[in-house]
Amino acid sequence: MTMPKSLDATLQPTPPQGQTLVAQVREAIRTQISKGSYKPGDRLPSEARLTQEFGVSRTVIREAVAALQSEKLVEPRQGAGVFVLEPPSGEGLAFRNLDLARVSSLIEMLELRTAVEGDAAGFAALRRSPAQEEKIIEAFDDLRARMRSGQSTTEADFRFHLTIAEAANSPRFPEFLKLIGTAIIPRHAIDSEGERLVSAEYLAVLDREHEEILAAILANDEDAARAAMRLHLRNAQHRYRQYLRALRR
Repeated sequence: MTMPKSLDATLQPTPPQGQTLVAQVREAIRTQISKGSYKPGDRLPSEARLTQEFGVSRTVIREAVAALQSEKLVEPRQGAGVFVLEPPSGEGLAFRNLDLARVSSLIEMLELRTAVEGDAAGFAALRRSPAQEEKIIEAFDDLRARMRSGQSTTEADFRFHLTIAEAANSPRFPEFLKLIGTAIIPRHAIDSEGERLVSAEYLAVLDREHEEILAAILANDEDAARAAMRLHLRNAQHRYRQYLRALRR
C-alpha cells in the first residue's frame, strides 16, 4: 500500500485558511479511505510511519486518528493497530464536517456543550454513585496534577468531563462526549502541536472553574453544579472568541 510522501501530496491544492494540521491529516487519511487506498479491514501504517510520512508530530497523528475513530471510519485494536471500518451510514456522520480550527465551529460546539453538559453536571450532583463520585475526584486530581507539572492536559480534561457525564446515569450524555472525543477540548484543537501556547495563568483559571464544578457536585447541589458547568463553558466561548480573533490578526 502506497502512502503519500508528504501532507501536501494528499491534500487538495490549498487547505482551507485556519485549518489545523490535525484537520489536514484527518482529511488526507479520510481521502485515502474514500478512494480505496485503505479498504475495510486494512491496518493503517504505524503511528511512527504516519508521523514520518506526513512530516508532523505524534500528537497530530493521534488526534487525527481519534477524529476518524469518532466518525467510525477506523478502530484501534489493542496490540494490533488501527483498522479501517466499513463506511458508516449517512445518519452516523454527525459532526463529520466540524473543523474546530474555525471560530464558527468552535463556538457552535461550545454552545452545544453548554446545554448538554450543564444538565449532565446537575444530574451528576443528584444521581452519582459512590464509585462514580470517586472517579470524578480522581479525574480532577489527575487533571490538576498534570496542569501543575506542565504536562499536556487534553486527555485528562476530557476524562474529567466524561466522568461527570457518566455520573448523570443517562447513557446519552457520555455517548455525546465520546462521539466528539478530545476534540471537545478547544485549546488543543487550535494548537495542533499540543498545548505549548497555553499560559500558567490560563490554566489556573481553568483549574478554579473545574474545582467549582466538582465542589457543587460533591455538595449535591443540582442548581450550582449546572450553573458552574454552564459558566465554565460560556467563559470558554468568550476566551476562544478573543484568542482566535487575536491569532488571525
